[in-house]
Amino acid sequence: MSRTRRAIFLDRDGVLNRAVVREGRPYPPQSLAELELMPGARLVCEAWKRAGFVLIIVTNQPDVARGAQSIEVVNDMNLWLKSELGLDDCRVCPHDDSACCPCRKPEPGLITSAAQQWQINLQESFMLGDRWRDVEAGRRAGCRTVFLDYGYHEKRPADADYITANLSEAAEWILAAPMLTEAGKDNQTYEYALRNEN
Repeated sequence: MSRTRRAIFLDRDGVLNRAVVREGRPYPPQSLAELELMPGARLVCEAWKRAGFVLIIVTNQPDVARGAQSIEVVNDMNLWLKSELGLDDCRVCPHDDSACCPCRKPEPGLITSAAQQWQINLQESFMLGDRWRDVEAGRRAGCRTVFLDYGYHEKRPADADYITANLSEAAEWILAAPMLTEAGKDNQTYEYALRNEN
């Protein structure tokens, strides 16, 4: 089967839900009760879905390997996000760097395995994240990349295709990308809604 679908691969914490920022560095929420959607997350996901994109979370959760979090809680949070935002899939790497896992971003394994299952054309897809690992994983997979720059006190990506600190602006840029085909012909309507979100 030819790979004709287009996807947006989304980091989780800091993109779809608020990250917990301590001393300039982001951390995941520790429980479902602490999970809070980012402003505009529902609206942008609706716009992307209507434009024909497959929406897939790809998230590193090394606290599982470190013993600070359970995979059950991680899965509960992902299932809630999937239900609330109409996402198609959630992919998790629970390992730390020491495991040398091919799915731990910046390695592209989460993206490439999802692309195979969902028949996704990676060259017509996007990776959206708030850390350098997200951008690098997208670049290695062959996607166009968007960096949400929140000014964290850490390494920055070297070569994101688009940089913004606003999720709605990121959504508009993706919807307006030249590769967008007939499925996205009503982009102006979506962009207007994004700019005028209440």
